[in-house]
Amino acid sequence: MLDKPARMLRLHDEDNIVVATEKADPGASVAAGVTAKQRIPFGHKVAVVPIAQGEPVRKFGQIIGFASQPIEPGDWVHVHNCDMGPEHGAFSRDYQIAQGARPENILPIEEQATFQGFRRANGKAGTRNYVGILTSVNCSTTVAGFIAKEIERSGILNDYPNIDGIVALKQANGCVIDYRGVIFDTLKKTTWGYATNPNMGGVVMVGLGCEGFQIPRFKEAYGVQESDTFRTMTIQEVGGTRKTVDAGVEAVKAMLPAVNAVKRETLPASELVLALQCGGSDGYSGITANPALGLAADMLVRNGGTAILSETPEIYGAEHLLTRRARDKEVGEKLIEIIHWWEDYAARNNMEMNNNPSPGNKLGGLTTILEKSLGAAAKGGSTTMNAVYHYADPVTEKGFVFMDTPGYDPVAATGQVAGGANILAFTTGRGSAYGCKPTPSIKLATNTPMYERMVDDMDINCGDVLDGVTLQEKGEEIFKEILAVASGKKSKSEQLGYGDNEFVPWQIGATM
Repeated sequence: MLDKPARMLRLHDEDNIVVATEKADPGASVAAGVTAKQRIPFGHKVAVVPIAQGEPVRKFGQIIGFASQPIEPGDWVHVHNCDMGPEHGAFSRDYQIAQGARPENILPIEEQATFQGFRRANGKAGTRNYVGILTSVNCSTTVAGFIAKEIERSGILNDYPNIDGIVALKQANGCVIDYRGVIFDTLKKTTWGYATNPNMGGVVMVGLGCEGFQIPRFKEAYGVQESDTFRTMTIQEVGGTRKTVDAGVEAVKAMLPAVNAVKRETLPASELVLALQCGGSDGYSGITANPALGLAADMLVRNGGTAILSETPEIYGAEHLLTRRARDKEVGEKLIEIIHWWEDYAARNNMEMNNNPSPGNKLGGLTTILEKSLGAAAKGGSTTMNAVYHYADPVTEKGFVFMDTPGYDPVAATGQVAGGANILAFTTGRGSAYGCKPTPSIKLATNTPMYERMVDDMDINCGDVLDGVTLQEKGEEIFKEILAVASGKKSKSEQLGYGDNEFVPWQIGATM
């Protein structure tokens, strides 16, 4: 067999594997005195020392799984010989709550970076200016879509240059739910979060009339009054589909002058609320794009802004790295309670936390949820975790925060936008096709081959970190792109028109 060198990365001195930065054929040198015994795919792992059955496999200096059979130096390490262990990852983790917390050195307002955004009457800042057609029930989503299509077909938005567009936010529930239950509460705060997101300039809310999620009860809960930028109607009261579409179109037309009566102005970066997302992850997500985005998040925090990490099942196994950064005991314990809720939630539904990674993640080199989580958590940077929120709760703290969401990207991002995110950064290794309205999504590729294949979808290539670009340089590039997109530059997903179908509220409770 030929002893050819292959490009490998050893990420930590305690690691017993290295990661292939290019395909390695059998016989290729992967470390001093170690040659590959099998073909090692791009982004996958190869052992550099013997690992006995039951012993931990380490990457990033952390446990990512346990050897399910003896592993020899040069062996490909993946699902065939590495798993979560007999207790499915329930090994002891030292949470060390708040031991790594530190005060943040926030730049003075006059030294903060700036962007060109919309200042709202309530003091919040928008990066976009949309008209939204919200729905209270699936039965009204078709009408909402008709209203948006009619406005677009008419071309009237061309007369209002400060408006970015109109979006019908359709949903799949709203009817057979108990108004005292968790589905109603979650749908209520998610819908209200979208209605009040600073990227929304005006909202028309359409219902059927007999659904469980009643618009009058929604308005009462939040003390909402009809105004020139907020209108509601139901199909049954207005008199059917055609009449409601006509009434909705007229309501939108009436609010366009008020929605358009804003202009971009110079605002400090402290007004940005950044949603951190990853999807279609691969073996490089935790090496290139995620840590680079984490550095950009740190920069935003230093500029007084907010960064929201979420996807609780995808920080499982790495939560101890976050609890160390908790501001205080209360914040750290809240995250641990949420982790325990998820363990119980999975067990009650005959599932396990390691049902992730997905088949695509595994093809990209991720073996267990522990490995995926350690990479995913890197998006959160290194600053103190100032708060932990439940799904779609309003995000009121500045700095780095966490929001409990599922790992499924559209549901997770919906919660973050409902919480107030006005900009979103999304890392991907396999090539997720995703966009978000009303919050623009910046797509970050973890590797160069995928970036080159999907260049029309990807905003930034982080794969060049493997070729010598430093993480600091890449983080600065991402931060500059965040400011540019916040100022009106269209992201690739916006250019393609994504975002009309990505409003997906979390359905936690029972649908009767």
